[in-house]
Amino acid sequence: MCRSIQQLRGAEPPATDDEVRDAALQYVRKISGYRTPSVANQAVFDAAVDAIAASTRDLLDGLVVGAGSRPADPVQRRLARRAEAAHLS
Repeated sequence: MCRSIQQLRGAEPPATDDEVRDAALQYVRKISGYRTPSVANQAVFDAAVDAIAASTRDLLDGLVVGAGSRPADPVQRRLARRAEAAHLS
């Protein structure tokens, strides 16, 4: 969708509130088509950024990231499947 939005899940150190807000701002800019909204649209634009940042923080805080998570890399997923199959044999 927007290449400047970075994955924040599992970040080390964890994503800061500023990083979460920056991602929300990029998202709202992308879907609204406004880099800088007009004065008439500023309040609704800012409210959307705040709401999305809050939802994003809730999401990141609620996700379980650990040993059971799926590797992002397809090669790593394939190796994990092979290891699991060997273990079950």
